[in-house]
Amino acid sequence: MGRIIFVNIFGLLAVVEAVLITTVPLPAAEDVVALRQADMKAMAAAAKTLSSMFKDPAAYNASEFKWAADAIRDKSGSVLSAHFASEPASPQSKARQNILEERDRFDRFANDLRDYAVALDAAAQKNPGPMTASMRMKPGEAMGGGPFGTHVRNEQELLAMPAEHAFHLMLQTCTTCHARFRME
Repeated sequence: MGRIIFVNIFGLLAVVEAVLITTVPLPAAEDVVALRQADMKAMAAAAKTLSSMFKDPAAYNASEFKWAADAIRDKSGSVLSAHFASEPASPQSKARQNILEERDRFDRFANDLRDYAVALDAAAQKNPGPMTASMRMKPGEAMGGGPFGTHVRNEQELLAMPAEHAFHLMLQTCTTCHARFRME
C-alpha cells in the first residue's frame, strides 16, 4: 500500500531560508568610489591597448581590439552614470559635486563613450585580419568632437567613420568629461 507524505511547503521553505541565511554571508556594501575608480582604470587600460594598435598597426589583433572596445562599452553608458548617481563624501573621490547638478551633460558623456566603444567593436568585427586602411584616419581628416567640436549623434555616421576617428572622439570625450567633472 502506498504511503502519502504531506509536506508543509512553508515549513520547508523556512528551514531552507534559515540554512541559507546562516551559511551564505551577505555581501558587504561595495565602496562605490573604489568600484568606479577600478572601472576607470580598466577603461584606461583598454584605451591603451587600442592606442598601441593604432600606433603600430602591425600589432593589431581583432580579438584583443574587440575585447578592449567591449571593456569600455561595458563600463560606460548607464553603468558609468550609475556609479555617480550620488556623491558620497569620500576623501578618495576625485569627482566634483557638479556631476549631480549637470546630470544630463554627464550622462551624455557616459553614453557617447559607450557609443564610440560600440563603433570600435563593430570595426573589429568587420576587420578580423590585419588593420585595414579603412580603419585609419586619412591625413588632414577633420577630427570633430572635443569641448567645442561637434559630436557624432547619428549611429550610421559613427559606424561609417574610420575606427581611429571614433577612438579619437572617445579620448576627447574622456578628456572633456574629466576637465568638467574631475578634480585634479
